Amino acid sequence: MKNSLLIALREFKERIGTRSFILFSFIGPLVVLGMIYLLFSLGGNSKQHWKVLIADHGNLLDSKIMPGEDKAIDYAFYNGVLTLDDFANGKKFQEYDAFLEINEKVLSNKIGFVFYREAPSVRMQTRIQFQIERRLEEILIERFDEIPLKEYLKIKQKLNLTFADVYDPNNQSSKLEGWVGYFYGVIIFLFIFLFGMTILRSVAVEKSNRIVEVLLATTSPRQLMQGKIIGIGFSAFLQFVFWTVIIGAGLYFMRETIFPDLLDASKMNVNELIVDGANQSFQESHFAAREYNEFVELVFDRIHFVNMTFFFLIFFLLGYLFYGAIFAAIGATTGSESDGQQFVLPLIFLLFFALYAGYHSLYYPDSGLTTFFHYLPFTSPVVVMVKLATGYGVGEAYQIYLSMIILLFSAIIVMMIASRLYKNGILQFGHRVRLRHVFKWLKKT
Repeated sequence: MKNSLLIALREFKERIGTRSFILFSFIGPLVVLGMIYLLFSLGGNSKQHWKVLIADHGNLLDSKIMPGEDKAIDYAFYNGVLTLDDFANGKKFQEYDAFLEINEKVLSNKIGFVFYREAPSVRMQTRIQFQIERRLEEILIERFDEIPLKEYLKIKQKLNLTFADVYDPNNQSSKLEGWVGYFYGVIIFLFIFLFGMTILRSVAVEKSNRIVEVLLATTSPRQLMQGKIIGIGFSAFLQFVFWTVIIGAGLYFMRETIFPDLLDASKMNVNELIVDGANQSFQESHFAAREYNEFVELVFDRIHFVNMTFFFLIFFLLGYLFYGAIFAAIGATTGSESDGQQFVLPLIFLLFFALYAGYHSLYYPDSGLTTFFHYLPFTSPVVVMVKLATGYGVGEAYQIYLSMIILLFSAIIVMMIASRLYKNGILQFGHRVRLRHVFKWLKKT
């Protein structure tokens, strides 16, 4: 074990002193912050024009929403009963982008549903909710005109308007939070690939220039492999710490200075909303502010970054050991430094397959294939991050620990296999890798 730690320290010092390590430690997080800045700043500038069909068979809204016109939305009214299937597939309704059903119950339960064909921007969602809620307030004030405005504002409740895909009304597809988990998964596999390739190249170089013969004079092949994986892993962890600190500081700076939550509707006086509601310039600034404030809320309020980062570190560690052993085994079994390049493409394909599994879990979280990917060691790190961001159901928390245990035992098994291949292949030169060589070295003790 002492020799493994000495080798790990050597590998760690060698990696952190390179120019590429230093540049990637600072440029990488700055690129991520730049992308987040563009997401925040450009997210509120999207333009959409919608035609919304309102099924108001009780004529509650009296065929009107607001006194003036809205350049972004055209409302139309349907006095009959309209089903989701009719709206989704009926030819005469294809011109409409969304469907809203209104009845008397909405005045008491404050619950409504908007079914869309294509997902709207947050600005469009806020615009529709604001206008429908204002119209319902007008109706309530007309019906209960004996209640003073001050008393009405005390008992007033916010309209809970839910937006759902008309073709996916049960909301089986991805949530915004899921993309944060997917980003975590991408970071895991980005680091695994970069530092896994470092392991492969390091082993191949030491093998080709015969330095490994000198190293094996004082240590065993297993200790050499373990030290190399551990040392490079620590450098990856240090780089992740740099990323965390820089991105965290950058997000805090943007939240406090560039994108303050000045126009959050929850902090505004209701009278201001009523008085300024007809002012188009006010509405545009209000809706635009809500656009990027939604992302700010996602980043700072809805995602539990401490919990996410804790499990990120665990699955990154286990995933790195799992894949790192594979990279080390490939480097040891090659006959020359260039011979191992033929295995790079399959490894890249395997890593992209893991990213696809995370993407699949975003849109089909309850499918059997997602469950399979959740426990498959090759894909579990990214899928678990996505599921963790969207939230496990009641009584499903055991799934993350079961996946963790499976990945741990898989990493141990792969490390044992890789150790045998490393032991029997590290001193073999001048050959081309064949399956018969691999099986021969696996059988040899």
